[in-house]
Amino acid sequence: MRAVLEARRKAAMVRVEELEAELDRVRADLTDAEEILRRRVIGLEQYLEALAEEEAPAVAVGGPSQRKPVGPRRAVPHRENAAGVEDLSVDYQAVMAAAAEAGDDGLGARRAAVVLGWDSASASRVEGARARLKRLVERGWLVETKPGRFTLPTGQQADEVVRPGGGS
Repeated sequence: MRAVLEARRKAAMVRVEELEAELDRVRADLTDAEEILRRRVIGLEQYLEALAEEEAPAVAVGGPSQRKPVGPRRAVPHRENAAGVEDLSVDYQAVMAAAAEAGDDGLGARRAAVVLGWDSASASRVEGARARLKRLVERGWLVETKPGRFTLPTGQQADEVVRPGGGS
């Protein structure tokens, strides 16, 4: 009887080791897939922005149009071309409001992911939020004072930032 129990224990131990090895392989595959997804999301965003930039000069040459443009629009216009924060999409308005609340400490990508309603434990979501923050910096809406910390430019007051869905 003891030999049977010992054989079963050894078989169970072998099975556990096999499953642990498979789990490690699946975790590595998941990490790789998340990285690929993150890169493709960023690539798609960059493609849509480039497409919008290519179409923008054709509209400007034709003169001002009273119609709304058809097709992808720039989600983040350059600061000097915008009337105010209300020209940004609702998500970007929420990020701007969070940056105003953060004050001199600055807004980090993980907090921005939470503001956007995303899972802050997901590396790809945090990187997506970081990409949005960097886009706001490129367009003059935010300043990256320290690596990874984003604040409003010194000339912009926190009361200029309008919260989405209401006043300040």
